Amino acid sequence: MPEMKPSRDGYGLGMVDLAEKDKRVVVLGADLTASTRANWFKDKFPDRFFSIGIAEANMVNVAAGLSLVGKIPFVCTYGVFVAGRAWDQVRTTVCYANLNVKLGGAHGGISVGPDGATHQALEDIALMRCLPNMTVVVPCDAVETRKATVAIGKMHGPAYVRFGREPIPVITNEKTPFTLGKAETFRDGSDLSIIACGYMVAEALNAAETLAKEDKVGARVINLHTVKPIDRAAIAKAAAETGAIVTAEEHQVMGGFGSAVAEVAAQECPVPMRMVGIQDRFGESGEPEELLEAFGCCARSIVAAAREVLKQKRGS
Repeated sequence: MPEMKPSRDGYGLGMVDLAEKDKRVVVLGADLTASTRANWFKDKFPDRFFSIGIAEANMVNVAAGLSLVGKIPFVCTYGVFVAGRAWDQVRTTVCYANLNVKLGGAHGGISVGPDGATHQALEDIALMRCLPNMTVVVPCDAVETRKATVAIGKMHGPAYVRFGREPIPVITNEKTPFTLGKAETFRDGSDLSIIACGYMVAEALNAAETLAKEDKVGARVINLHTVKPIDRAAIAKAAAETGAIVTAEEHQVMGGFGSAVAEVAAQECPVPMRMVGIQDRFGESGEPEELLEAFGCCARSIVAAAREVLKQKRGS
């Protein structure tokens, strides 16, 4: 069994990594310091941490001002708040001016659990990826979240990194390649491609194993951690070589990750597709594992979608 860690741990560690090497790095919190692991930064660099309170829109504007005087500000809150309550400030203050502000969206997806629909960010990928100048990253585990946090800190311009609360399998290590904008193939196959982001990469690997054992199907699993700028070449290559695609995300399927992949496939190499994710509904309170199963964000749903798309590919 792989080690289990929350992706948010990687965000906290990544900010500390950056701050140790660059005094320009500052962090802003909105009364969710421990939840976003910003407390790790606060404990080590108290003079570079700013507690703004429950005022997300103001926090984004403060971060914008700090960026204009040469700081590299990291905003820390839940994804549903920074992408929802503060969207106008992200759009008009940060992205329109192409400011060097980094946004951390914690508690992404349905696996937030008992907090329920108001705190489950199911639309944030869609809201962020449509903004000009914005980079959007959805890492697959805690190790990759740390790498992603460091990477967005080193680039110039607005960036959003999305991560979850619950412990999830650690499927990468320090040697696993990570480059913004470049997808990585975690399992090769020629019958179809499963393209996933975030927690769903681990589920995609489980689904590929099931398909190999039960259906003798070779599924290529691609970790497409950077939703924007998206790796068009990797998607086109997967479509051309496998002839079918299943996308998997812990997010609304409309406008989100699957839509981003479909936009590329439709232009570069149209193939049969299915999208696994939240199907046009709000979240609910419950235990994380129960919610992931109930909302179709699991290996079982990916396997079912793969079988459907293979039937279409084969014309049966």
